[in-house]
Amino acid sequence: MKEVCSSNTFIEVNNVTFSYKKSEIILKNITTSFDKGEFAALIGPNGSGKTTFGKLMTGILSANEGSVFVEGKNIEEISLGNIGKKIGYLFQQPARQLFNPTVKEEIGFAHSFMGKSKEIVEQKVNKIIEEFSLQGLEDASPYRISRGERQRVALASIFINEPSFLILDEPTTGLDIVRKEQLSQLLKSLQPQGIGIIVISHDKDFINKNADRVIELYGGEQHEA
Repeated sequence: MKEVCSSNTFIEVNNVTFSYKKSEIILKNITTSFDKGEFAALIGPNGSGKTTFGKLMTGILSANEGSVFVEGKNIEEISLGNIGKKIGYLFQQPARQLFNPTVKEEIGFAHSFMGKSKEIVEQKVNKIIEEFSLQGLEDASPYRISRGERQRVALASIFINEPSFLILDEPTTGLDIVRKEQLSQLLKSLQPQGIGIIVISHDKDFINKNADRVIELYGGEQHEA
């Protein structure tokens, strides 16, 4: 019988176990949930399964055992495209999700792809460029800018789509103190709108300042920190 999450739960993880082929188990019987409007953090040493867990919750990877539900529906029954409309996911290496020739085209790609008018796309792109302090880089190649700038471009391309939930893998990498504070304020402003956030990070200061709940992964198992 299919389990249904509570009205405030956005992602539910039930007894999930995962291992890559011919390797040891990465995650063992993980059971937890993440609510709308919650700011949760995933921490743990390198190789503890944090990034793997994030990919399981976005449908990029499939669990060997157990189930993941998004808004009460088994993630295996949802296309990656539809998951992407609900959950904005930032890769640990932002260059992996950038593929357009210019920063402006990268940020506006999804809206252009959906057939929205040029005027609407340009208006939204200009607004998000300002929010992420990317002025002057509109025509630059995403591959010829700094790591921190690429990080901001990747974040901007996620935020412009107004997802209902965010999973951000090491979002502060390459950001200076000022831009970390800007990111912190932006994320905090989303919570009252009911947008849930999971940050995978080694940045203890950022986590301590922002997270409502911290989950530590160690030895393939979860621990509330």
